[in-house]
Order: sequence, then C-alpha cells, then structure tokens
Amino acid sequence: MEETLSCEDLPVTISAPSELDDMEHLIRVYRARVFRYVLLSIRDNDVAESITQDCFLRAYRARGSYRAECRVSTWLIKIATNLIRDHVRRRGFQFWKAASVFSIDLPGIADRLAGSQASPEARLVAQDKLRCVWQIVDSLSKHQKKVFLLRFIEEMEITEIAESTGMKINTVKSHLHRALSAVRAGMSKAGL
Repeated sequence: MEETLSCEDLPVTISAPSELDDMEHLIRVYRARVFRYVLLSIRDNDVAESITQDCFLRAYRARGSYRAECRVSTWLIKIATNLIRDHVRRRGFQFWKAASVFSIDLPGIADRLAGSQASPEARLVAQDKLRCVWQIVDSLSKHQKKVFLLRFIEEMEITEIAESTGMKINTVKSHLHRALSAVRAGMSKAGL
C-alpha cells in the first residue's frame, strides 16, 4: 500500500524530483535536522534514531506521491512530526512528559553556548540557564513546544512551521508568543 504524504494547501516550491530518488543525498543533507528535531521532541536518543530512520524510509517509499507543494525539508519534518505523534499515541503517554530533562547532554551543550574560552563558572551558569529553559519548555503545551523547537532549534520561518505542522500562520504566531512569554517569565522568576 503506497502512502500519500504531501503538504496540502501550501505554496509551491519546486524541488528536483531526483533529490528524492537519491536516498544517500537525502540522508546526508537532511538527517541532522530531522534527528535534532525528533531528539528534542522525544528526548530519547534510541527512539529518536529509530524515528529518524523511519522518517527517511517513509519518505523514500512515498517519493512518488511528493507533489512539490513544499520544500523537501518541510515535508520530512511533517513526516517526522506524524511519526512522533504516532509514537506518543502508541506508548500512551503525553508528548514530552515521559522524557527526562537530562537525557540530552546539558554540559556539552552548555559548554558550546558558553564558548571554548569560558571559565568553569561561566560554563556552570550557562548550564543552569539551559537547564532552566528546558524545564520551562517542558511545561509548555504540546503545540507551544513544537513551535518553539521548530523556530529556535530548527531555525524555521513562521511560514515553514505552519507548513510542517498544518497550523495557520496566526496560530503559529500565537503559540510562539505564548511560549516566549513563558520562557522569559520563568527565566526572570529564576533570576537568570
């Protein structure tokens, strides 16, 4: 059974059809982005790896139904989003709730944010700030988390987020505004 995966009612962006036929190219170009999004959504490295592989497998199998109504990267994020949703449903737990804040390497990320020349104290402060941000993000609604990740981790534009999530642009803006307000308030409350 061939699965139809498309980005309905979206502006047309033409992508070379041969790009979808070359699995190695797809993985080389888009894997890091898809994996990062899935990992930050699920917070489990093994599950993220599995979902990422499944995403590319589904994209390859459905390449004949791709109608170039959105960018390939947006199409892949949409597939990944659906796989994440399916995973969460199958497991019977709420989006992001089952994963620990510490399943991602906070010291490593904080070191990169603080910079290689930063003092140990600066690295600890960066680590505390990062931990605080993730705790706040974990408390956001499902849609706010998704929009926050896509905007600030994947650096997607508002229109791309709308395309990949199926939300209207104003809805994306609203969720993003609420997420940012919550993060700012939480950071202020924590004195950071």
